Amino acid sequence: MSTAKDADGSIHQEEDVSKLAGGEAPAPDAAKHGDRAMQLIGSDRVVLTEEDNKRIKRKTDKVILTILVWVYFLQILDKSVLGYAATFGLQEATGLSGSQYSVVGSIAPIAQLAWQPFSTILIVRVPHRILMPALVLGWGIASTAIAACHNYPSLLATRFFLGLFEAGCLPLFSVITSQWYRRAEQPIRIAAWYGTNGVATIVAAALSYGLGHIRSPLLESWQIIFLFVGLVTIATAPIVYWKLDNDIPSARFLSEEDKPKAIERLRANQTGTGTREFKWGQVLEILLEPKTYLWVALSFFINAGASVTNTFGPLIINGLGYDKYISSLLNIPFGFVQWVIILLGSWVVQRFRLKSAVVVIFVLPVIAGLAVLYTIPRTPGHDAPLLVGYYLLAFLFGTTPLLVAWIVANTAGTTKKSTIMSVYNAAASAGNIVGPIVFNSKDAPNYFPGLRVVLGFFVATAACTILQAVNLAFLNKMQERRRVQNGKPAKIKDTSMSNTYQDLTADEPLDGAEDAQDQSRIGQNAFSDMTDRENDEFVYVL
Repeated sequence: MSTAKDADGSIHQEEDVSKLAGGEAPAPDAAKHGDRAMQLIGSDRVVLTEEDNKRIKRKTDKVILTILVWVYFLQILDKSVLGYAATFGLQEATGLSGSQYSVVGSIAPIAQLAWQPFSTILIVRVPHRILMPALVLGWGIASTAIAACHNYPSLLATRFFLGLFEAGCLPLFSVITSQWYRRAEQPIRIAAWYGTNGVATIVAAALSYGLGHIRSPLLESWQIIFLFVGLVTIATAPIVYWKLDNDIPSARFLSEEDKPKAIERLRANQTGTGTREFKWGQVLEILLEPKTYLWVALSFFINAGASVTNTFGPLIINGLGYDKYISSLLNIPFGFVQWVIILLGSWVVQRFRLKSAVVVIFVLPVIAGLAVLYTIPRTPGHDAPLLVGYYLLAFLFGTTPLLVAWIVANTAGTTKKSTIMSVYNAAASAGNIVGPIVFNSKDAPNYFPGLRVVLGFFVATAACTILQAVNLAFLNKMQERRRVQNGKPAKIKDTSMSNTYQDLTADEPLDGAEDAQDQSRIGQNAFSDMTDRENDEFVYVL
């Protein structure tokens, strides 16, 4: 058996590519255009026990998940301190007036929106070990440079570059999660790194309170805040390059014995483990699918609605009559509530396997919170119910990781996954652009017109979620008809959604497989880089 080394240093066994479970040679296109996993195991089935599955999952969590959590936390922290800096004199020091603060809040997502087409290609073509630290370094420098801004144009420029380098973050993290974890494991992992939204809110509030008390003859409080978070991010970039691995075949934390097992445990996902070939046909497929436009609508509505807390949260609390220090501290419990809700939502999804229902349920408290903020007057004696209404908005942060996990679980093909997550992020960026604009400073401190618009966003979110669930159920019926036409069972058990690993090489057929021969055929296309529409064995998750 011969070996070969790829350009990025990963080693594969060439003989494995020429074998199938039945001893047949794979189609040349499958070996050439399939996942990099095929270079390691071909189409062979690898025996994997539940003990192996748990051990490999723990190793992956220790390295990959730890990096995702820390880096995403820094991204949210760098982005969210703008609102706190505003309470410590940013607007006055830089001479912002009228809607200029809103534009400064919107310029980063404008950059993200413009960069998404490039991000789609980079995530496929550039090794993740190079791409992620490059992005981290870029936005760290931009965040640090904000401390040197003294006018509106300089703020726009630095915030633009901050958004530019952050543009690939969520799509990249989503793709990485899908390439290392089973579908049943993805919601809680996405919640782990996306949940740092709440942690970053707590840390940003505490940092603003602490750093805001520093008295310096050279720097103002808001400058110290940006310098601190920016420099920490810059220091993180080389650490990410040192620890991150590109994919399973090149993973340094996995032994040569564990690598085939790590690939095998992902077979039932039917979503692949990654390739460096960008396929324009998969991009076209996205454009022709109705579910793409429902994902876009959901992303836009949720992120446009999130502006009520991201950009104006501290200002709204400040409008309740508290000083800048107390306003910062009052966001700490809000951040904790965010974190708890994100983890709770992901646990419920993992337990009951119904993402759409949980998204709708989480939207209801948001609507209630907006109604409270809109109807209760900003007068003495109403502080408690207004704060309760504001904290109810934290449920909106529980919807985003569920939506990301929902999209990732329902998309197969490396290019298609990269593209759909970039499209999702583009819609999120559009929402982040529109959201702050609906809150005009002349409406402070009540912001009633903006609250009305955001209320409409979340009603639309619930409606689109229900439509998407119906659409996915229809697609599953179409898949069943295709399987019957291709001589396969109409219904197959989606073992990727099981909390424990189920070995497809077992002697007894799994539910849905009529005999062992049927069973051995299930998962044969898992690493061929086929899309969910091309692979008749793909099961959509509701």
